[in-house]
Amino acid sequence: MQQSAVPELAHAHPQPIHWAGTATAVAGVIALCSLVQPGPATAAQATPATGTPAPARTTAAPPTTAGIAFPLDCGPVKSVVAKKATGDLDGDGNPETVAVVHCDSAMGTPPDGVYVLTRNSDGTGSRVVATLVDPKDRLTVTDLAVRARAVTATLLGYSSDDVPSCCPDVKKPAQWQWKGNAFIRSTPTASHSV
Repeated sequence: MQQSAVPELAHAHPQPIHWAGTATAVAGVIALCSLVQPGPATAAQATPATGTPAPARTTAAPPTTAGIAFPLDCGPVKSVVAKKATGDLDGDGNPETVAVVHCDSAMGTPPDGVYVLTRNSDGTGSRVVATLVDPKDRLTVTDLAVRARAVTATLLGYSSDDVPSCCPDVKKPAQWQWKGNAFIRSTPTASHSV
């Protein structure tokens, strides 16, 4: 009989007690990991243009549209927030809300207004700080979004006053960006008919 160069190990034949010990050790490691968590991330990424750190993001809630008296004359009917999008438009680390609002009309296509809301400085409530589309312009807004500190939307309008309100016949993409102290509108591509 030839003897092995490696001595026989006691754990080469696992018993139920070995499995119980392993399960207990794994459960202990998992429990310890759930108690020890990393702190919140505070590093700011550098902006590509300047190489300086971008402002740290805050966790402030975006402004709400509830209870806002939009600058929209609806007469006896109420105003309706049809669409909204949020994002930091001015780079201060706090989100703004962009709301598409129109009168609650049972007939026709009521024109939309597009408003930018910010939180009050004391943190209570919201207020309108800019009008991007005035309802007097007779436009309907679709595809509202906030991306890369810009508001984008598709505006449906009319080629003349003879076109009925139900059926806009002009479609224009639009974009607004905060530049210093105002939102500047641009047209990403040429307008075209529907």
